[in-house]
Amino acid sequence: MSRLWRASPLTYLALVVAAGLSIFPIWWMIVVASRSNDAMGQLPPPVTPGGNLGANIARLFDNTDAYFATGLINSTIVASTVTVSVVFFSSLAGFAFAKLRFRGRNALLLVIIATMMVPTQLGVIPLYLLMTRLQWNDRLPAVIVPVLVTGFGVFMMRQYAGQAISDELIEAARMDGCGTARIWWHVVVPALRPAAAVLGLLTFMTTWNDFLWPYAVLNDPANPTVQLSLRALSDGYYQDMSQVFTGTAIATLPLLLVFVLFGRQIIGGIMEGAVKA
Repeated sequence: MSRLWRASPLTYLALVVAAGLSIFPIWWMIVVASRSNDAMGQLPPPVTPGGNLGANIARLFDNTDAYFATGLINSTIVASTVTVSVVFFSSLAGFAFAKLRFRGRNALLLVIIATMMVPTQLGVIPLYLLMTRLQWNDRLPAVIVPVLVTGFGVFMMRQYAGQAISDELIEAARMDGCGTARIWWHVVVPALRPAAAVLGLLTFMTTWNDFLWPYAVLNDPANPTVQLSLRALSDGYYQDMSQVFTGTAIATLPLLLVFVLFGRQIIGGIMEGAVKA
């Protein structure tokens, strides 16, 4: 039985190759970001970092066409606000759909699931017209408000709450005098913490990397998100690839930071869901 769990040398070799292929694009990004623009045309290409990273970062933030600092601030505001909102409302709705009994529950859940089947591109035009009517174009609320809650988040929390929270636990809390709000805060939230960490990471990554919707509603070049700033760096006849790769490396750091800070809960939530499945 122990042989089934013992990795062979070929397995380790495959893991090393897979890890190398996964890490190489990130390493190459760092190499180019730390060198001059001529590094892209060198043969053989350099594989070690250079000494121009500080100068490239200074040129990046001094670039008046990209407004990179503004893009970082705006993306941080948008991604953080959307992540907190999605986790908050999804936990509330997921708890309600999983454990509360009310008229039309199944029909409403089907409507929410149906929203996940509609391609994002089909909603751009009506959403853009709505933002124009509200006079929110070129403002961050136009990027934040349409995604404050998602059907995927509600469905994910509903499925997890149905497995992680027993009816007996909720009934015991009610017998102790807890109302629905206190049950959600003291019983549901701790039980949903692993799933909330996974949903928060996925939401933050999706919002941070979103390009289409901010590109549609943020037409002011002085008020971009970080993805629009990266587009401005790569726009035009001449592209300074050292700046593009430097901006890409800096834009990747918040995602790595979020994973490092919440990695234990995220991995725990994934493993717990795998065990229950």
